Amino acid sequence: MSGVTDALAVLPPQMRDPVLFAIPFFLLLLTLEWVAARKLEQVEADAGAPFGGYHRRDAVASLSMGLVSVATTAAWKFVALLGYAALYAYVAPWQLPSTQWYTWVIAIVGVDLGFYLYHRMAHRVRVVWATHQAHHSSEYYNFATALRQKWNNSGEILVWIPLPLLGVPPWMVFFAFSLNLIYQFWVHTERVDKLWRPFEFIFNTPSHHRVHHGRDPEYLDKNYGGILIIWDRLFGTFQPELFRPNYGLTKPVETYNIWKLQTHEYVAIARDVRSVSRLRDRLGYVFGPPGWAPRADRPVPAAAVRANG
Repeated sequence: MSGVTDALAVLPPQMRDPVLFAIPFFLLLLTLEWVAARKLEQVEADAGAPFGGYHRRDAVASLSMGLVSVATTAAWKFVALLGYAALYAYVAPWQLPSTQWYTWVIAIVGVDLGFYLYHRMAHRVRVVWATHQAHHSSEYYNFATALRQKWNNSGEILVWIPLPLLGVPPWMVFFAFSLNLIYQFWVHTERVDKLWRPFEFIFNTPSHHRVHHGRDPEYLDKNYGGILIIWDRLFGTFQPELFRPNYGLTKPVETYNIWKLQTHEYVAIARDVRSVSRLRDRLGYVFGPPGWAPRADRPVPAAAVRANG
């Protein structure tokens, strides 16, 4: 710990406390993620065969991606923490007290709203989808899937910038993210049916999040909420669970190789960009929604075919 303190001594005094305060929460979150991964690994070993919605190779891939994300997420968060601390110390017009209840409300609700906005963008902007799609690549839905995490957290880091600018202490931003992440773990299950209606109305639940992981047309791009589902109700992206979803990507990636699962969409983007010459089309392949194609290459909708026939 003294080595960390010595390294932080090079920072301006206004930035030292937020960084030091955040370190225990980093360690707590990483420890929880590690313990959860080890527990699920033991469950798989005890089962000895696909059981309860698990497939061994699929679960191992999910757990492996989760364990790698422990390191990558720590690195991204450390970089973000330095930037947040600078904004909090030098740019924010005021600094909210961590001892007041309203600061906690702003932090927790603000992080959740930021997650909704990032999550929605991740499904509608292809280059951001490339960072997120690995989480959706499993055709199973269980607690192991919850650990099938991305290795690039840059999008989330950017959407939380308003919080330190509003004077929320950076360590509280990351603590609120830890709460958000821990909450989302339990919604990745088929074992829990619909819950008490008032709870279902306000909070994200297994039923709501099963919809989000479905590749059925009725379920695509719905239910982006982290802790609260009210964002989806407010912004028109809510969809109730009507039937058991078919899980995974609309174009499945037939591999358990975790590197390919994480990077195949980046490779596809590069291939599509090289295939066209117009700048507009190249930008469309990068920043358009997943599945975007230049107008001349887009398939004619089936409804139009029937109408013209």
